[in-house]
Formats: sequence, C-alpha cells, structure tokens
Amino acid sequence: MQAPPSAATPAGDTSDQAFVDFDQVWLAYNEELRAQNIFAVEDINLKVKRGEFIAIVGPSGCGKSTFMKLTTGLKMPSMGKIRIDGQPVTGPLKISGMAFQAPSLLPWRTTLDNVLLPLEIVEPFRSQFKDRRKEYEERAKKLLASVGLGGMENKFPWELSGGMQQRASICRALIHEPKMLLLDEPFGALDAFTREELWCTLRDLWEAQRFNVILVTHDLRESVFLADTVYCMSRSPGRFVVQREIPIPRTRDLEVTYSKEFSDIVHELRGHIGAMRKTGTVINQ
Repeated sequence: MQAPPSAATPAGDTSDQAFVDFDQVWLAYNEELRAQNIFAVEDINLKVKRGEFIAIVGPSGCGKSTFMKLTTGLKMPSMGKIRIDGQPVTGPLKISGMAFQAPSLLPWRTTLDNVLLPLEIVEPFRSQFKDRRKEYEERAKKLLASVGLGGMENKFPWELSGGMQQRASICRALIHEPKMLLLDEPFGALDAFTREELWCTLRDLWEAQRFNVILVTHDLRESVFLADTVYCMSRSPGRFVVQREIPIPRTRDLEVTYSKEFSDIVHELRGHIGAMRKTGTVINQ
C-alpha cells in the first residue's frame, strides 16, 4: 500500500533540505517473517527538515519504537533507504542522543558523572576525555543549570525526584551536542504537573539550539504543544497515514493548551487514532 502524499513530503521541501529522509522503508524483524511478508513497518516515506521538531503518535504496537531504531541505525531496513544529515545510515549514529521513559541513570554515579557518561564512551570525546575533563564538566554543569539542576551535580539518582532524574537523562542525551534528539515516551511515567514542566524545559532547550527532535508519545496534548508536525502511524504494520502541521505560534506557553485551537487539533488527532483502533483502516488527510 502506498503512503498518502501528505505523509511523504512537506510542501516546499526537497531532498537536499531534508535532515531525515526515509525512502520506501520496510522492516521485517527476521528473514522468516520477511519471507511471509510480515513487516513491522511498511513503505515509510518521510522527509524532516533540518531543525524541525516532529512527534509520532499512534496505537500501541504500531511500530513507533521500531521507527526510532531505524532512525538511529540500531536496525537496518529490509527494503528502502534511510539518509540522516545527507549520509546513508549503515549503523548506529554518533550524531544522535536518546532519552527514554525510564531515566536509566547509573545509581553509583553522581548526577554530573551520569551526564558525562557519553563523553567517556563516544569518539571523538572518549580519546580526549582525560585531558579535557574540566572543560567537559563545565559544559555539563551549564547544561544541568539550564534545566533547573544547578547545585545537584553531586547528588546520586536516588536523591533526585523522578522529574529531576528525567531532566538529568535529557542532559546526558545532549551533552555531546548531537544534531538529533530522539525521545521515546520520555515523560510517560511522571505526574501531570511535572510532565508539563518538562515540556517547557524541552521547549526551551530546543528553541535555544534548534537540533532535530523526534518524539514518540501517546500523549496527544504533549505532541501538539511541542511539535512543528505530528505524524500518526497506522496499526501494525505501521506506516504514516496522517501528517498534521501545528500552526500555533511559538514560543508556546502552557496557557495555549486551554485554547480552542489547541483543543480542536488534539480532538482531530484523537479522532484519527480512534478510527484506526476501531477498524484498522487507513485514514488519509
């Protein structure tokens, strides 16, 4: 089945402008499934402009996390091509950072040392770490301060609240200054108030640096508040069936979430996903 044109190429976009470029990408998790034409995702066509913030929503099990693995090079497609920042994806990317629902901070390391971890293991930082440690520590401290964790550098994870741990996790994902940040349900385990605080934290970090962001979430309000564009995935095998530009001006504050324009977009997306959950049919926009 062919993905709808609206999900393939945003208006005015061209290949040389795309930072993320999926061209007819299919993935089966093994050769046996491929031989049976059983795919986790099918015919993914997507172009994301440099610096764009996109969110991906859809029913559980539709392939959102699989898409993330393809984007980071953790999975290679069975068919099709993926290019990130103009280069074909042939393995795990060094230009991306990731944060997940569970912060996964190492309990024996301080907040500062947890944030520094990527610089200890990712080249070219690894080979320079010992000589440039002071410089890297200053970078980490500035990043922590920017998300409200100034003064928490020497605290251990068990001394931090859930929201603080997730802030530290995002700092760890950004410490090596990646060109792309991938977030897989990063705020799903937090209470509503903390979640909204972290929306604003992420908004501010992105607006200051304009790295690419791909956010996978079940929270439609979260997707509309944060993203430039929201994509809905169909039920498995997943493919993009709806592309919704979010015209709400930036900088967005939490008050906008009570506006009619915001609520109408959320209800529209909920309608698309509800219809897919009921029937499994593809809805073209």
